Amino acid sequence: MADNGKQRLTAAEAKGMRTARELEGHLAWLDTFTPAALGVLAIASGIYTYIGVTSLLEDTGAMSFFAAVAYSVAVSVGIFVFWSYMLRLLPAMRTSSGFLGLTVATFVGSLAIIAMSSWLNAAALAGSAAVEQHLEITVRDYQSALEQAHDIALSGQALKREVQRSRETFEALAEQERTGQLSGTAGEGAVFRVLSQKADELRNLELQIEAQQPPIEAAYEQGNEILGRMRALTVAPGPVEQRSVMFSEESVRLAGVITNLNQYSVAGLVARAAEDLPASVVLPDLDGRTSTIRDAQSSTIASVLNALDQRSQTLGRAAAEVLAMAPPQETAYNPISSADAVIKYAGNFVPSWAGAIAIDLLPGILVFVLAITQSAIRNGRDGLSIEETLTLADLKAAMNAMREVEESMGDADTEILRRLKRSPQAETPRAAAE
Repeated sequence: MADNGKQRLTAAEAKGMRTARELEGHLAWLDTFTPAALGVLAIASGIYTYIGVTSLLEDTGAMSFFAAVAYSVAVSVGIFVFWSYMLRLLPAMRTSSGFLGLTVATFVGSLAIIAMSSWLNAAALAGSAAVEQHLEITVRDYQSALEQAHDIALSGQALKREVQRSRETFEALAEQERTGQLSGTAGEGAVFRVLSQKADELRNLELQIEAQQPPIEAAYEQGNEILGRMRALTVAPGPVEQRSVMFSEESVRLAGVITNLNQYSVAGLVARAAEDLPASVVLPDLDGRTSTIRDAQSSTIASVLNALDQRSQTLGRAAAEVLAMAPPQETAYNPISSADAVIKYAGNFVPSWAGAIAIDLLPGILVFVLAITQSAIRNGRDGLSIEETLTLADLKAAMNAMREVEESMGDADTEILRRLKRSPQAETPRAAAE
């Protein structure tokens, strides 16, 4: 249906028109403080970037200060300019290729911002906590190594029972030989001397094992004391950099204690003694008065050698089990910067990373919100002529503008006539031309 030569707006078109006008009003109000808000976000990111940069610079002189300030200012300016471009250009794109291209540019720019700023912001937010986390993990590694070294040393000390049992066996056999219950001849003859020789060797080995017990306990106690100081440094107040230096000194001492504990293990000593036990027998001359007694002594000595061989194998297997235990993993404290610590333990500081990234990329959400809003405005105005989209305010503004133009043109004509009247000489050429 026509009305004065113009087509009436449908209900859907009128609704879209009202929606578009409402959204435009909201955008006009939001645009009054959006640049200021974007500037605040950029400055905040620059401040945290400055803190992160200073944690990386070893020098604390004026040049380092100005370098950190220059970098943080560059980051703030870059963030503000980039998101200002995106807020203005991407929502205004009407073609799919243009919108897609700027969307890709937005994601690439976001990655660049994360690379140059967000990880430093995370270092500023959680750098000290991340370094403390590194110290705590190092303490746990050292404690595990100390416990493992102590367990291996104690397992070596447990071999003393096997050595003691073997010694008591040979001492009992020697006593039987003394009373004549072994070879049939009482006294301290050749068999007795062989048994006594092996019993003395095992007694000496037992004393050596026993002598290692006090150093092992002393080293373990010293290691625990050092671990206590290292734990205290992990949670102590004050700058984490200074605590890291003291922590490093304590870690060197603890590494020495663990090395000593590894050397205190007697498993190797027992293994070598087990190999030497049957091989180092010094056979004495048979001292029996008769050939029958000498034959009995020879047979008994052969039995003793067989027993020595069995005891040697038993001790060797026990020592081999201790030697087969996995040695403690070599642990060393490696100092780490707050930025590196935040990256290494990123999984433990997800909230800090989220905050550091959000402060830089929050405007990206505004970009796509604005793009969706502008698309809704264009959809509400599509298919409508300029006359149909004019509001009463637009019409008044247009009429006032036309009135000002007419007044300006009238004033210009009046000024021209006034100047012509003041210059009669100008009439002569004009009349001549007519």
